[in-house]
Amino acid sequence: MDVIVVGAGISGLCTAWSLVRRGHAVTLVEQGRIPNPLAASGDHHRIIRRAYPSATGYGRAITEAYAAWDELWADLGESHLDPRGFLCVSREPGDEAEDYLEGLKAGGFPFELLSPDDAAARWPFLDAASMRYAYVSPEGGALHCRRIAEGLAAWLRANGATLLEESRVAAVEADAGAVTLADGRRLSADRVVVAAGAWVTKLFPDLASDLATYRTAVVYLDPPADLKAAWEAAPVILDVGGKTDGYIIPPSGQGGLKFGSGLHKFASADADAHREPAAGEGEAIRDLFAPPMVRIGEYRVAAVVTCAYTFTADERFFATERGRCLVVSACSGHGYKFGAAVGRRVAAHVETPDLPGLVSWLRAEAA
Repeated sequence: MDVIVVGAGISGLCTAWSLVRRGHAVTLVEQGRIPNPLAASGDHHRIIRRAYPSATGYGRAITEAYAAWDELWADLGESHLDPRGFLCVSREPGDEAEDYLEGLKAGGFPFELLSPDDAAARWPFLDAASMRYAYVSPEGGALHCRRIAEGLAAWLRANGATLLEESRVAAVEADAGAVTLADGRRLSADRVVVAAGAWVTKLFPDLASDLATYRTAVVYLDPPADLKAAWEAAPVILDVGGKTDGYIIPPSGQGGLKFGSGLHKFASADADAHREPAAGEGEAIRDLFAPPMVRIGEYRVAAVVTCAYTFTADERFFATERGRCLVVSACSGHGYKFGAAVGRRVAAHVETPDLPGLVSWLRAEAA
């Protein structure tokens, strides 16, 4: 079967990888370079973790995600996962960190519960006085996005796939199984998979009712000199508690110390708009993290990286089919960790169509 995959973020790359492994002819079309620094998958590192609220099902689905990543590492010949575990801090009853803890308990997943004093003694960048408790789990870490994209692109080329970089898709003919590029070229195939991330509504404007686009940003920071060693050895921090909706990835791979918060986003219908950081934006993100971080004003802003994401109303993944075209979005800010598993599931559907089954898995309803 000939398949065109639109978008070389993690879902598109892994779909192409899985289709090639199944013996299909794949053309992967990407509007930028691979990896594309403007894409959601283009930053240095992303979190993988077991913790999810128990009702979502995504905590159980991580088992399949880990198996898919292991299959990918075997093909690439090296792992791009830094398995340093993850940490959560609870600061208020009922905060997200508490929800994650209940999910770990319900799933029987491992964790170590720590008092505020014990957590601050182990990680001196934490303020014990601001915490109710903390917990740490070995089942998590940082995925190195750019190394994964580079490795997948090299593997795809070596295994016969066609990669068209800097080739923007202007239109998709779903019934015909064809795409038209901005330069006028028309490509056709048996099936088309659109995994275009925040750009999907440019190709299918009516999907804006299901997929809302937001512009977000993260900040890379240089910590105080006396805290650098603690950060180098720290787990990823999935949640800093309270209402911050904040996560932190310590220096790992090619990436430095990164802070991001779900509070720092705004709706933007155009994924290409507002991509330059605003004055003071890095400091604004940084300052959301005090508490529970001590001496936050001593952290120097090294860089601010903007991004565009799609979100569904219930923060679950999305797929729909039109003619010979499948549109898939592992979205809402938590899709990267499932990239390899999404690719395998999408490829299986392309080969043996079962849209209800695919949607159920993407929504973690059958995990």
